Amino acid sequence: MSAVLNARTDGYRVLAQADIIPHLNTMPEIAAILGGAPSQWTIRDVADGYMNAVFLVDGPKGGICAKQALPWVRYHGESWPLSEDRAFFEASYMRRLDPIVGPLAPKLLHFDPSLQFLVIEKLTPHIVLRGELIEGRRYPKASEDVGRYVALAAFHTSDLGVPFERKFEDIGLFAGNHSLLRISVDLIFLDPYLETWRNRFVPELGAWAKAFREDVELKTAVARHRNAFLSNRQALLHGDLHSGSVMVTEDDTRVIDGEFSTFGPIGFDLGAYAANLILNWYAQGGYDRPVEERDSHRQWLLEQVAVLWDTFRREFLALWEQNPDAGGDGYPAAHFSGPAGAARLATLRRDYVDAIFADFVAFAAIKMIRRVLSYAQIADFGVIEDTKLRAEMQANALAFAREVLTNPARFADLGAFLDAVPRFEGAGLDPLARS
Repeated sequence: MSAVLNARTDGYRVLAQADIIPHLNTMPEIAAILGGAPSQWTIRDVADGYMNAVFLVDGPKGGICAKQALPWVRYHGESWPLSEDRAFFEASYMRRLDPIVGPLAPKLLHFDPSLQFLVIEKLTPHIVLRGELIEGRRYPKASEDVGRYVALAAFHTSDLGVPFERKFEDIGLFAGNHSLLRISVDLIFLDPYLETWRNRFVPELGAWAKAFREDVELKTAVARHRNAFLSNRQALLHGDLHSGSVMVTEDDTRVIDGEFSTFGPIGFDLGAYAANLILNWYAQGGYDRPVEERDSHRQWLLEQVAVLWDTFRREFLALWEQNPDAGGDGYPAAHFSGPAGAARLATLRRDYVDAIFADFVAFAAIKMIRRVLSYAQIADFGVIEDTKLRAEMQANALAFAREVLTNPARFADLGAFLDAVPRFEGAGLDPLARS
């Protein structure tokens, strides 16, 4: 494993669009998927994220997605250098989870460590979920499938589903993903509470940003969860599971872009996805849509947060109960023999999942703050051209997130969490007016 990591940048160069087809032609298995001759292949640049070069290539027989990690943040340019070995960790994540999550993720077809270049199954006619939510479109399977994906990935990479020897091997591998873990720590847990050039909030949110920088109670709550994120190696995380990392059709869902993969608290991935649903809920208030249409979509969004959690909880507990001989060293069934032991194990399972719920709620709030005050703003709010109106919608989200983090006892169950979302509309641009 270390040999692969040491060799990962040998011969590295940034591939231009014109280089992609000739490079793919050196891979017989990929050429066979595309079919025909390279002169018949077409290529499109589809990079819409902040990090990588991404192309779709089509041939007479089929298509693929080609992705290269650049030695800088693509959206920002060469002034923000970034280790290109993140593609290695994305490939490792895909390989590790492929036998676990199956059709809930695209297939990795090829990985070139020297160029940090991945060839991935082309998803068609799938579309990125975020844009569909902005447009008010509904995908009935998406949140259920994401809940199932997290349950499968979490159980089978945790101390419940694998022996510690295998888990520690995985931890050792993904612990090398330093550059993206640093981005996660900075952008999610630090920058929103500091004055830094990376923050991108609109000027109208200045009072909220200042209040958050000075809010000791809020920063204390965030610090506790930052420490948990860094120290609780509970399971393998996607690490960036937002609505832009999910591609959908009416009856199929795929989770993509696992380059931020790391070990951490299971509730982190769940919270990240839920945060984006709730942020879209708040953003809808700034869209020029009929009130009935908006309110109906908002209700559906909150229902999807419930679907996400309920699916995860049901699937995770079922995996634990139905796999007593999985080999995990955390709570081996042999340690709880007899009726009394079985009853106690059932209680411990519920307690374990309840702790995940507490993390889920807190990380959702932290991710909401990050997406409003930190780098890489989301299109959900960005499409609101009136910056004052945009700031008002974002302030509502900030007020809700702060309450969740500073008064966690009020959000001990899913109903309380979701019922609170509408109560923070009209928070206003002056946070002191709420105190």
